[in-house]
Amino acid sequence: MNVSVPLVVILGALVWVAWRYMGLRGWHIAVCLLFGFFLAATSAAPEIRRLVSVLVQSLSQH
Repeated sequence: MNVSVPLVVILGALVWVAWRYMGLRGWHIAVCLLFGFFLAATSAAPEIRRLVSVLVQSLSQH
């Protein structure tokens, strides 16, 4: 799967909105970021990548 830059930008914008308007603290962002990095190193990463790919493909067809 090829995660495009716009998907990363959209996710970054969602984090910014949550931080700005929903009371997300800086340390929450850091914990989520670390969780993502460590999750990417597990055996679950290929399955998550496949799931995201299927979701992106199904959304782009509509």
